[in-house]
Amino acid sequence: MSDHEAAGGRCPAEPGRAMTMKDVAEAAGVGLGTVSRVLTGKGQASAAARERVLEAVRRLDYRPSALGRGLKLRRTDILGLIVADLCDPFYGEFAEGVLSAARTLGKHVIVCAGGEDPATEREYAEVLLQQRVDGVIAFPTGGNVDVWQGARRLGVNVVFVDRVVEALDVPTLVVDNASGSRAATEYLLALGHRRIGYLGGPPGAGQHEEGFRAAFHAAGAAVPEELVVRTRPTRESADAVALRLVRADPAPTALFAATSVLGEAALRAVRAGGLRVPRDVSVLMFDDAPWASLVSPPVTVVSRPARRMGVEAARLVTAAGPGGHPVRVLPYELVVRGSCGPRNPAAAPVETVPAGAGREAEE
Repeated sequence: MSDHEAAGGRCPAEPGRAMTMKDVAEAAGVGLGTVSRVLTGKGQASAAARERVLEAVRRLDYRPSALGRGLKLRRTDILGLIVADLCDPFYGEFAEGVLSAARTLGKHVIVCAGGEDPATEREYAEVLLQQRVDGVIAFPTGGNVDVWQGARRLGVNVVFVDRVVEALDVPTLVVDNASGSRAATEYLLALGHRRIGYLGGPPGAGQHEEGFRAAFHAAGAAVPEELVVRTRPTRESADAVALRLVRADPAPTALFAATSVLGEAALRAVRAGGLRVPRDVSVLMFDDAPWASLVSPPVTVVSRPARRMGVEAARLVTAAGPGGHPVRVLPYELVVRGSCGPRNPAAAPVETVPAGAGREAEE
């Protein structure tokens, strides 16, 4: 006869099945109430009963159900995070900020990558809601308003990052991407560039293109529409699109990439085309990355405080509740390094538009 049988318990059947409190009670030879009192520390249990329960917990490798506990306490201490692309250093730094802050707040985080795809965003949001998360931090696609409204009705805190969704009254944390992109484009225009290639995400992904166009209009210069390209934020698609952009005829004299992943693609395309930065083509990208200051020449960037944004988003989602939901704007910085230079005089001629046309377009 085994030791636990002598103690009045029975071994649960079905190896591999998740253990329950009932299994622990049977293995320890005590009632469910005793197991509950021992595990929660609430109520009285004899020393002998406590020892049998804890021994059974160790032997059965029992883990309390977080979902069941959450239903009782009306919280799970779990947050959801939906970013666009975990391969992008910006989202990695942002996630690190969220995880760091969550740790100090006693929270755990489930991280998902939506790829700027509304269908994937909906799928992950519904999974997180099924897990009864306390809150969700998301880089929204702008769709799935019904899902986010449903989350709020369930009492789940929601915080958006990087994009305001006008149809939803949700706390939002942003950097002015349009202004940052305009400042970057104005810097390239001031260096004499006009054939500036724009490498951006899918339509609606951020406000970078808006800022790019605004800079041209303010300068009274024509936007080179054939050099404005958009792609999904994956390395494979970005590389293909960037290479086509570099091989345009006439070629661009500068490239502005809306993310660091797209910036990588731009640099690879320049190298594949046998060109040099910045002698043949200047390169500027949105978001700093650890490698950007290490390559030769180091890359000029528009920098956002990614980790700080993650920390603040985590604090905001754990404090969010009824009341006003302001949009909080954090600063960007144009960090000038060595990847941009004056337009090569041997490049394609500058194209302009009639005076005033840019101002009309901007208005």
